[in-house]
Amino acid sequence: MTRDCGEKPRESCGIFGIHGNSEAAKLTYFGLYALQHRGQESAGIAVMRDQALIAHKGMGLVPEVFDIARLEQLQGRSAIGHVRYSTTGSSVLDNAQPFVVRHKTKSYAVAHNGNLVNAHVLKNELEESGSIFQTTMDSEIVLHLFVRNLKLGFEEALLATVTRLRGAYSIVMLTSRGEVIGIKDPNGFRPLCLGRLNDQYVLASETCALDLVEAEFVRELDPGEIVIIGDAGIKSLNPHSTIRPAFCIFEFIYFARPDSTMYGRNVYLTRKAHGRRLAAEAPVDADLVMPFPDSGTYAALGYSEASGIPFEMGMIRNHYVGRTFIQPTQDMRDFGVRVKLNPVKELLKGKDLVIIEDSIIRGTTAKTRIKTLRQLGANRIHMRVSGPPHRFPCFYGIDFSTRGELIAASKSVEELKNFLGLDSLIYLSIDGLLQSTGVENPDKNLCKACFDGCYPVEFDAGVSKDCLERKQTIC
Repeated sequence: MTRDCGEKPRESCGIFGIHGNSEAAKLTYFGLYALQHRGQESAGIAVMRDQALIAHKGMGLVPEVFDIARLEQLQGRSAIGHVRYSTTGSSVLDNAQPFVVRHKTKSYAVAHNGNLVNAHVLKNELEESGSIFQTTMDSEIVLHLFVRNLKLGFEEALLATVTRLRGAYSIVMLTSRGEVIGIKDPNGFRPLCLGRLNDQYVLASETCALDLVEAEFVRELDPGEIVIIGDAGIKSLNPHSTIRPAFCIFEFIYFARPDSTMYGRNVYLTRKAHGRRLAAEAPVDADLVMPFPDSGTYAALGYSEASGIPFEMGMIRNHYVGRTFIQPTQDMRDFGVRVKLNPVKELLKGKDLVIIEDSIIRGTTAKTRIKTLRQLGANRIHMRVSGPPHRFPCFYGIDFSTRGELIAASKSVEELKNFLGLDSLIYLSIDGLLQSTGVENPDKNLCKACFDGCYPVEFDAGVSKDCLERKQTIC
């Protein structure tokens, strides 16, 4: 999926791990390739060879960081990998993962997806007792805690570490003995699934990565579960008492690849269901339904099917836009938007349009695209959004941590409609979203804090200045 970094939210990372395969690094490479949509800033792979850990990581996309020669150097039978967007820590090579440390005679690597809401507390505590940090990642905190707890024994160190962590975390770890460990937070915010490739086990953020390496999906890790994969097989631990599940509902709306299955639901079919419910809640007379590809495409298909309004790809995406390009002149201020999407003028001129989006975060890119449609002669332009307005910041691994970044937090729907230049704007209701997701007891099992401000895990002012501006609602 193409991500528009100026408009769409970004999720922190994608992770992958495999145990006991002679092609571990190459399979991890392909797993990360499938998870590229979850992080495009950096990529890294760590492997175990001869009871030592060897890692390579770099800035950029997976095929930019790794080539055949580099992968040949990463020989080993167990590996973990990571693709990153930064939600904590700056976007620099020092913060690329996996993060590797050596403690006494052993080495450990960790790759993390999510955001610890008590990272500042833990880091201050560790620094007071003598720890020296090499990065600004909360992921490094996990390893500092772990090695301090190793005096308790390996499994006990894992248990003691995770009971100190609060917030969202799905983690893969690799040891110099070759064990691959998967860890999921007790609320289950971020996805992590288990697969099997012949006799080897695989961990991945999404099932699409299992599909690419031809691994069989076994199951999703339970909230709070730790799986330890070694030569003797797989072992499961869960040190947490029963806690309310809080799987991120935005995975279904935007983050996950549509060919993945999460929480027992296929993402493609779920997004179509959102579109069908949206058509029932917000009907309109129009000539065609269209998305701004790729984010609204699957909800637009559902809206078209339910409404009977023809579906058209009124905007064509340039599939060959790289991460960087020559900056245009000042007279081409909108070049960064137009280089990605271009309208089909003959299809849209004089037509009444229904544009389906999955979210409006900052609104700047959508405004530019709607202005373009007006200029080429579109008649009436309606927008329908397959989720509720984002009015509250996320502290669990999405990169809008202040309300000031969210246009719906400061503008009513009517004001936003006028700002964007639309004839009408309607969002899917929270109840409609929950019901169309198809998850059992969705109001209790899904995190929707970015929509209703109801936060599953408490945090304090060290996480965001927004915590000082209003009282938290903890659910």
